[in-house]
Amino acid sequence: MKTKRILIVLACLLASVLAKAQQQQMTPEQEEKKIRENIEQMVLKYEESLNLEVWQTFYVDSILTHNYTSLMEESRALAANKVENYDLYQIISDKWEENTYNAFQKVLDEEQWKKYLKQGAARAKKNRDVRAAKREKKK
Repeated sequence: MKTKRILIVLACLLASVLAKAQQQQMTPEQEEKKIRENIEQMVLKYEESLNLEVWQTFYVDSILTHNYTSLMEESRALAANKVENYDLYQIISDKWEENTYNAFQKVLDEEQWKKYLKQGAARAKKNRDVRAAKREKKK
């Protein structure tokens, strides 16, 4: 009797895990839609917090769209080649985050740039620089 209960519980757990795994696998269209939604949320956040002009909003949206699309393409290429080295994914991520950082610096005025840095961009830049220095040191 106890064994039957345990088997039933295990079967239910297995079914729920399998169902969740199927939900997590998205089609490329769903993945693209999710990325676009995240970019739109970030643009709205920057638009409100940095008081962006219309032309700045356009550039921020374009920068984020290009850089995140490129990041995803490079990450997919690594995954397709079955690369499991986390450092390679981190290098790609750092590269595109650095591109975003540099592009935003050109688009934002001085006051907006200060706000952007205070929102965490300065800390992220410092972390990228530390990781880059460690990589250089290993060479």
